[in-house]
Amino acid sequence: MLSNKYYFYLALFLVCLSSSLGYAKESQLLSSTHTQSPWQADLGNGEYKNPILHADYSDPDVVAVNGDYYMTASSFNSAPGLPILHSTDLVNWQLINYALPIQLPQAHFAKVQHGNGVWAPTIRFHDNKFWIFYPDPDFGIYVTTTDDPAGTWSTPQLILAGKGLIDPAPLWDDNGKTYLIHAWAKSRAGFNNVLTLREMKDDASWVSDKFTHIVDGKNHPGYRTIEGPKFYKRNGYYYIFAPAGGVDLGWQSVFRAKKITGPYEAKVVMAQGNSVINGPHQGAWVHTQFDEDWFIHFQSKQAYGRITHLQPMRWDNDWPIIGIDKNGNGTGQPVLQHTKPRSKINPQPTSIVNNDEFNSAELSLLWQWNANPSNSWYSLTDNPGFLRLHSQQITAQNNTNLWSTPSLLLQKIPAEQLAFTTTLQVNQTTSASSSGLILFGEDYAWIGIKTSSTGEQQLVYVHCFNARKGCTESIVEQQPLTQPYLELKVVLQPGATAIFSYRTAASAEFQIIGEHFQAKKGRWVGAKLGLFSLSQTPGASSYADFDYARYDTLD
Repeated sequence: MLSNKYYFYLALFLVCLSSSLGYAKESQLLSSTHTQSPWQADLGNGEYKNPILHADYSDPDVVAVNGDYYMTASSFNSAPGLPILHSTDLVNWQLINYALPIQLPQAHFAKVQHGNGVWAPTIRFHDNKFWIFYPDPDFGIYVTTTDDPAGTWSTPQLILAGKGLIDPAPLWDDNGKTYLIHAWAKSRAGFNNVLTLREMKDDASWVSDKFTHIVDGKNHPGYRTIEGPKFYKRNGYYYIFAPAGGVDLGWQSVFRAKKITGPYEAKVVMAQGNSVINGPHQGAWVHTQFDEDWFIHFQSKQAYGRITHLQPMRWDNDWPIIGIDKNGNGTGQPVLQHTKPRSKINPQPTSIVNNDEFNSAELSLLWQWNANPSNSWYSLTDNPGFLRLHSQQITAQNNTNLWSTPSLLLQKIPAEQLAFTTTLQVNQTTSASSSGLILFGEDYAWIGIKTSSTGEQQLVYVHCFNARKGCTESIVEQQPLTQPYLELKVVLQPGATAIFSYRTAASAEFQIIGEHFQAKKGRWVGAKLGLFSLSQTPGASSYADFDYARYDTLD
């Protein structure tokens, strides 16, 4: 029998092959774009395709409330954080809010904290309000609540302080007691592969410092990196849905017991099998008002991040089976296409992706900063209809590359292939500055304008490899800029290979600049698309105006 690892590397090979075959069609890729959503999961015929979100909403959790569904996900160092998504059918999702306007502690997250911050959260509805329990592996476990998930969430309260406490999930038991389960991060605690139970007050105002390890991977042969637990009760059993095996090649397990303290039986309920969906695990069991069961989880897709899938789920002998059990052994494998869930509303196919014309008073919710922002970084009113990014000074922390730059304005990559376009103008200044369109990760590339201390402007294409380890940017191509109009485009092909281009008139053809660039993921996140403006001069008055940010599909 072929292993999961075989299928994982086969999938990577096919992705790379498809990318290389696409190089011969560069001119077509630049010209054959259409202003519409580059990813749509709802097929419009009563079925859907996976992923339902081809974007980095990692560690997803979902709560069902009267036929509406609300999702949250890890957001790490990005601000705002804890995204709130809404759906009426589990397939068509809209980003409606963030529970965290800024990351706490505020001063700590004013500096870029790659891979830190908000790890796997849990969202629940209890006592007529919504709750999110989320961990920060360096500070502990927080809780925030609201009556309206699209409204204001309470200031997060640190309910359990400590390093290495991750992935919390509450259970309000039918016996009147309340519990909290969580995992451990080896990087902070010195150990992992263990799930821990604590008692908690009903209002989460107190969590016991006494605990019991109720699941230990050492007691389950072959198990490693058990984490991300979700806690449920059904038919007299306590269930812990928990992934194991690691991000890329892991599987979904369920542990069950008649007593909350165990002993717990273990069963693998979903694995890759012979599907092309590697490491299908970590997410939410959703029971609908139509008595259907579904499971939402992620798939690690390298530069695209951890994208979101929806699987059918059923019960057999009080064990869940997620996906399709093709060989009858009780372990499902994920599907790429399936009949949609029943829903109270049959929405028109929609997409989370939207363009930002910068005509409103606020930025699109798709934008997130690389750290806690300042209102002085940008304006939507200085030049109405444009986003103005005021050039932020390059500091000693990020003087060779942009890895530690707080003021990068970024979006998740929302599709396997797409075009992303913006226009750029910078003011005439003698402040040395850089502004442009960036494809950002541990390797990154950008296209834009460099202004010298004498005011000379150059169109440049720049890349940087191993930014996390302190690489220095390299200018791959540059040429004098003689036109005030500059439109920038990046085309992303399957496999996350990018082609950058530009034009200096709206009626002109786009011109490719530089070589192909292979996008690379960031620290626990996928690569991102974004905009920036930086200056080498303290107190500089330089800025960059962007007219729009648009996504297009490719033929």
